[in-house]
Amino acid sequence: MSLLELIQEVQTLLSQLLHNLSFGPHTRNASNITSGHEPTSDDILQTEGLPLCAAQIGTELQKQFATLPGGRGTDGSPIIIFPEFPAFSELEEHELKNVFNYLTTVPSIAASGVGFILVIDRRLDRWAAVRATLLRIAGSFPANVNLVLVLRPTTLLQRALSDFLFKFSKDEFKMKVVMLSSVTELHAYIDPGQLTTNLGGVQEYCHESWISHRTAIEAFALMVKTTAHTLQAFGTELAETELPNDAEATTSLLHSHSLKKEKMKEDLQVSQSQGARLLECINEPFQTDMEYHMTHDELENLATVQRLLGQLDETETAFDDFWERHRSKLEQCLQLRHFEQHFREVRSQLDATSERLRGFSEVSVNPAHAEHVLRELNCHEEKACDILDYALSLASEGDGLIESAHYAEDSIRPKCCELRAVCDDISSTLRDKKKLLLTAMELHHALEKASRWCEEGIYLLASQPVDRCQSQDGAEAALQELERYLDTVPLHTLIDCSAICCQYEAVLTTQLRDQVERVFQKQSSVQQMFDKRRISLKKLAAKQTRPVQPVAPRPEVKSPHASPNQQRKDRRYSADNALCRKVESPVHNGSTRHASLSEEEENLAVLRRHVMNELLETERAYVEELLCVLEGYAAEMDNPSMAHLIPSMLLSKKDILFGNMSEIYQFHKRTFLKELEAYTNCPELVGRCFLERMKDLQIYEAYCQNKPRSESLWRQCSDCAFFQECQKKLEHKLGLDSYLLKPVQRITKYQLLLKELLKYSKGCDGCDDLQEALSSILGILKAVNDSMHLIAITGYEGNLSELGRLLMQGSFSVWTEHKKGHAKVKDLARFKPMQRHLFLHEKALLFCKRREENGEGYEKAPSYSFKHSLNMSAVGITENAKGDNKKFEVWCNSREEVFIVQAATPEIKTSWVNEIRKVLTQQLKACRDASQQKSCDSPNHTTNCSISLSPFRSSSLKNQKKQEDKKTEASPVSDNSSSLAKHKGWTKVSLSVDASEENDGYSSGEEPLNSDPEDDAGLKLIPGKYTVVADSEKAGPHELTVKSGDVVQLIREGEEGQWFVKNLRTSKEGWMAQANLLGLISESKSSQSLSSSDDSVSGNLSTSSSCSETYTSFSDIKP
Repeated sequence: MSLLELIQEVQTLLSQLLHNLSFGPHTRNASNITSGHEPTSDDILQTEGLPLCAAQIGTELQKQFATLPGGRGTDGSPIIIFPEFPAFSELEEHELKNVFNYLTTVPSIAASGVGFILVIDRRLDRWAAVRATLLRIAGSFPANVNLVLVLRPTTLLQRALSDFLFKFSKDEFKMKVVMLSSVTELHAYIDPGQLTTNLGGVQEYCHESWISHRTAIEAFALMVKTTAHTLQAFGTELAETELPNDAEATTSLLHSHSLKKEKMKEDLQVSQSQGARLLECINEPFQTDMEYHMTHDELENLATVQRLLGQLDETETAFDDFWERHRSKLEQCLQLRHFEQHFREVRSQLDATSERLRGFSEVSVNPAHAEHVLRELNCHEEKACDILDYALSLASEGDGLIESAHYAEDSIRPKCCELRAVCDDISSTLRDKKKLLLTAMELHHALEKASRWCEEGIYLLASQPVDRCQSQDGAEAALQELERYLDTVPLHTLIDCSAICCQYEAVLTTQLRDQVERVFQKQSSVQQMFDKRRISLKKLAAKQTRPVQPVAPRPEVKSPHASPNQQRKDRRYSADNALCRKVESPVHNGSTRHASLSEEEENLAVLRRHVMNELLETERAYVEELLCVLEGYAAEMDNPSMAHLIPSMLLSKKDILFGNMSEIYQFHKRTFLKELEAYTNCPELVGRCFLERMKDLQIYEAYCQNKPRSESLWRQCSDCAFFQECQKKLEHKLGLDSYLLKPVQRITKYQLLLKELLKYSKGCDGCDDLQEALSSILGILKAVNDSMHLIAITGYEGNLSELGRLLMQGSFSVWTEHKKGHAKVKDLARFKPMQRHLFLHEKALLFCKRREENGEGYEKAPSYSFKHSLNMSAVGITENAKGDNKKFEVWCNSREEVFIVQAATPEIKTSWVNEIRKVLTQQLKACRDASQQKSCDSPNHTTNCSISLSPFRSSSLKNQKKQEDKKTEASPVSDNSSSLAKHKGWTKVSLSVDASEENDGYSSGEEPLNSDPEDDAGLKLIPGKYTVVADSEKAGPHELTVKSGDVVQLIREGEEGQWFVKNLRTSKEGWMAQANLLGLISESKSSQSLSSSDDSVSGNLSTSSSCSETYTSFSDIKP
């Protein structure tokens, strides 16, 4: 029990004691105690409005007109005795009330609640005084009165008067009053053992002793209360004391708290001494009379004093313990402040040492300089060692504080780690710098040694006498001398320059590198000198060994030069050797490269096996986990013994909670795991297994689509006893929700493992299969993700599956424009774009509004409200909208309805435009195939139509070639269609999608004619009428401007590629450049239609993005 808890318990006990001893609250505190409310120190300290103590009303108590000897009635009611007091009527009202209030608060609350019995002794008085006494008591007594027993006057006259007049006056008293004639009658109501001797009882009552005891007990209670309050205040002060930030303040605080603690101990000892003396006084009657029986009030007082003394002892013990902890914390604080002060000092010294080391250069230019720098470094090291030792000892001191359970462990430990880290860093820096200096010295010595060898070799070459080398012995001796000196090359010279640079790279400065190169050049020069001298000496030695002719030798000596034929042979032999070396070298290099490649392939094979092992091990674990869930949870839902644990909301919902997990388990257990194990020894071919089972893996899509419902059901039932019991049986540390997430995690794990296998399988046989399997798995993941969005669409009345495969989905800002008739109007203009989520299918483009849902996890997934749809067979696109490279246009019905779409980034916009173009291209191809199929029945008619449809002219050679090509093609347009024209975007404020009308049967009124970009330069326009599908930008002040949807007529061709054009919509005429017209028309469609007697077929063959055959799109426009 803590000190504060003990203080609060003492305060509660004091409140009850003070109530019993006329020193506690009478009404308010009594109600608080009975209601269970613990009085606070503020309640105890209030003195205003509290009943008086015995010391304050000692004069009134001395009169003894009312006493409380401690007796009890048969029902436990306290007995107050009013002895003979002739001057009762002369008492002041406040005296009467003070004594009554005091006496009624002395018994316990339980006894006071029963009610009081009043015994009024008026045997020697008159009836009039008795009546006055009863009336006054009835008006002044503050507590409940159960019974009033009156010993009436004993004289004959007064007895007769009392008997007669009492009958008429008893209703005035408002109390139950019983008139008694004698003490014997009194004993019939109260046991004599509860009465004093003057009333015929056995109790020895001394009023002076009673007042003395009451005064002493109340004084002790006051002392205990004061001590408890002081303890509480001191404990609060200690608890709220903020620890100082410096050692001096901590020492001062510890001293002041120690003084206060000693004062508190003295007060506690005084209180205990007074309590012990009071206890002796209460027990004093037992010392004189062993058969003495205490009254109820005396027993209560005895028990209260004993409890107070016990609480004081416990309080003292708790206070000592609390003080010991507080003193220990202050001492730890003092230790911490000393540690922090020493830490700051040593940290500054370490920083200074680190700074000096950082500024210390380990670069040396020669051995002498390196030795000098090393000596300086040793001096720094000696100075740093003292600081490092001090820092490490301080860190050890911090470890000691931590081991002694210091309260600031979180502050000390990082400082100790920091000290050790800095010491390690300084030590490491010293070692590295010393190592670099030693390495530099080693290099300097090696260079010096090599230079000395070169100098000694030069001296050796210079010291060999030329005349002595002319003889055979002299030449051989000189040659042997050179050979002996050359034998010392490995010991004194540097062998490989690149190896030296690599070995000493850490210390190589520019100056030192130049020095190394100079030494190697010097070595090379000396080596060349030695080689030349050796060759010369060998020649001299070989010249002396020629045989002597049997005839007298000729005096002249011929030159040892070889003949020209011999030189040619030598050159040929040298060339052959070089050729052989060249032929052998690739073979040798090839074998080395083959060995290297074999080693690399072996490493890749090991990595592939490692990934394959991981795939198989995780697959087996996955199958076991699924089985564990199905048997430990799903099967238990059908177990009758577990039925009482299943909540009602979970009944008959096993399929929702577990989805198709059973189907997934059966597939992996029976099929997929076995097939994967078949590829254990050839992991690079495992992609085939995935490709063969790709359709089976699509079962995960159904599981993921059900996951939100499963998650919602789990959240409602996660705390039920059924799941807890199942988890306990399985001894799982994780809940069911973690295992329900396993299939989602597994399908995403496959693509990671396939990526790893693909990385280590480059060039292997199964590489293409792995790549295709990875793409397929990623496609499944994308389909799963897209399906999660699709199921969230609400408000669409049709069947989403009829729209074809979902290609893309994302959020955009959307403006709309509507054109009614030939004029563009704005209805419900919006300056702020609408936020729409677009779903691109193969056959339609859906516009939805995203709505966030409240909740957690899957419950927070968004939903999509359907707003509008566009049939892809009636859609056209403009890749670039004016003003923003993130915008593009989607339009239909000759731009009668235009949607300006803004993506978050240009990359997103590009991907969407490419995907839409791909859809339109596929539709175009399907349209061409249909047209070719029709043209196969009437090829001559198709050829004529193709020729008459073309709005361009080209050279005769190209026309002839194209005519030959068109004999086998049904369409006049090349299959390699160029990219869509860069149209100028609309900048109008547009209609909202919500306000637009739904038109599901759009057919394109604009069909761009695609041409090969290589043939654009040879194309020429011919006069006629054409439809413009893009807005033109004005190139000059006099150039005609046209807009998308206008019908123009090409009248005549001018100079420099200019055409005179008339806009039939605005009736304006002007010149336009042929290049601009080609950009607007060459990739658009001509408005010309074929004049044919057959009305069922129009010459305008559709090749637009709508990919639908529109035979009569422009039959009203004549060329």
